[in-house]
Amino acid sequence: MKKNHPIYNLRFGLLCLSSLFFSSSYNMLIPELPGYLSSLGGSQYIGFIIALFTLTAGLSRPFSGLLTDSIGRKPVMIFGAVVCVVCGFLYPVLITVGGFLFLRLVHGFSTGFTPTAIAAYVSDIVPANRWGEAFGIQGVFFTSGLALGPAIGSTIKLYYSYEILFYSSSVMAFLAMVLILKLHETLSERARFRMDMLKISRKDIISIDVIKPATITFLAYFAFGMILTLIPDWSDYLGFQNKGSFFISFTIASLTIRFLAGKASDKMGRKFVVIIGLMILFGSLLLMGILQTKFGLLFAASIYGLGMGILSPALNAWTVDLSPKEQRGRGISTMFIALEAGIGLGALFSGWYYQNSYENIPFTMYGCAIMVLLGLVFLLFKKEQH
Repeated sequence: MKKNHPIYNLRFGLLCLSSLFFSSSYNMLIPELPGYLSSLGGSQYIGFIIALFTLTAGLSRPFSGLLTDSIGRKPVMIFGAVVCVVCGFLYPVLITVGGFLFLRLVHGFSTGFTPTAIAAYVSDIVPANRWGEAFGIQGVFFTSGLALGPAIGSTIKLYYSYEILFYSSSVMAFLAMVLILKLHETLSERARFRMDMLKISRKDIISIDVIKPATITFLAYFAFGMILTLIPDWSDYLGFQNKGSFFISFTIASLTIRFLAGKASDKMGRKFVVIIGLMILFGSLLLMGILQTKFGLLFAASIYGLGMGILSPALNAWTVDLSPKEQRGRGISTMFIALEAGIGLGALFSGWYYQNSYENIPFTMYGCAIMVLLGLVFLLFKKEQH
């Protein structure tokens, strides 16, 4: 395909808009779930809110990658959106601690399927020399949901109720599904779904081709698990009325850099851009623990957003670069397995260490900074594979 291939078309626009609604649908619950779980009598399980969600997301990745490469991108995207719609209606029904934790497991299937197929769809409709740019743009919409979702969710809870919040989450997911239905399938050779497609072997789980960006993804997203788990409580402790304030600052900063970072990775190379992103991410986590004020948290959130905005499109494009064309779904799912593992373990570690003691939170931030530093060392000193 030519360099001037028009990636800015209706199909790409619909995909980006569906990413926004899909991301908003489950992220709008994040700031209020710790309080909701505590109201059910399960405050000791706060670390499981994110960990269980990411567990099933990670476990489902090999299946979503395999199905994306066999039955098509569109059915896999739709399935993930449907899971979000159903879960939003079930939260007000299953009102025990056990029921809530079970739903978090089920809800994780949504991000185990839809983002994998979205990434494969983007790689299908955009030329290879503009993947970084395209993933940067699509990431702008997905990350906007990460900011708008928590802000909208906290506002709904502030003026209405948990039930209305959960139902609103379902509406967002339904809008994403409607937009996905408008898209045309891009996989040329599709197979009909069969139950034996759910049988996977070890080679279907991890793609060795993308192990390097997957490792960096794991180490970088460990901190994100901590943020999703502890920032709502930390924001409350510092005096924020809207627990989504951190995510707004983080996302605004991320949005300002994603497009440029994606284009830069196309021109300057993925590794160089990822190194810059990791350095900024490391500094932001140190600042997050040191600056224990409202302004300090928002400032650190902005720096963190810059780091993640630089990293995300470059890692996505790097993963697609290294994936064989007929196995892009598997390569992308491997990267997302690493992402979910990082978020899940980060959530478990931070929830375990937190123990409802606010003075422990800065130390979890420093621990996450060390994980990012390990990623930087790994990238700088690991020999290139040819």
